[in-house]
Amino acid sequence: MANYVLNFSDLDLNKSYTYADYLLWKFSERVELIKGKIFSMSPAPNTSHMRISQRLNFIILNQFATNSCQTFCAPFDVVLSKTKDSKKIKTVVQPDLGVICDLTKIDEYKCNGAPDLIIEILSPGNSKKEMKIKYELYEENEVLEYWIVDPEHETISIFSLHKNKYVPMKPLTTDDELQSVLFPKLKFPVETVFQDIHKFKKVKK
Repeated sequence: MANYVLNFSDLDLNKSYTYADYLLWKFSERVELIKGKIFSMSPAPNTSHMRISQRLNFIILNQFATNSCQTFCAPFDVVLSKTKDSKKIKTVVQPDLGVICDLTKIDEYKCNGAPDLIIEILSPGNSKKEMKIKYELYEENEVLEYWIVDPEHETISIFSLHKNKYVPMKPLTTDDELQSVLFPKLKFPVETVFQDIHKFKKVKK
């Protein structure tokens, strides 16, 4: 019988884990596994985060509607490893959005290997992870294009892989039009992503 872990508090955060361990975690908290270490994900996304995710997902789905590439949004596991042995896999992440063109990487439950495009939307609790740890992780695993979406400053930063290193573009603001380096036909006004995202922002009492 499998030894399921039902409570996040039962995990030792100093221990190194594998995907085989990850599959036994049945608690409600969402986590990612990066090089064996557990990273807690932010609580349920706020409304600004969700609106941005929905708009980007709509734009990208329309772009790839007649394309062989497929798009996915969180929660969806992406395994970044050169092995398929679950006891040796050390990294499992859940990007906000991803585009995968090699459909052999997709199985019933996850993506095995790097998506072509990954988009992460910053939240107050995860900005450091996206800005440094995931940047280095995605570069190392050859994610061809990586976007970081910043709701607070209403900017999108694009990083394109060239000779195994990310080449950054200047951050795009609501006055700019975004055009993907990898998918040139994927272009849209940045303003459409951030329009009215703070309209329903909770008023402090």
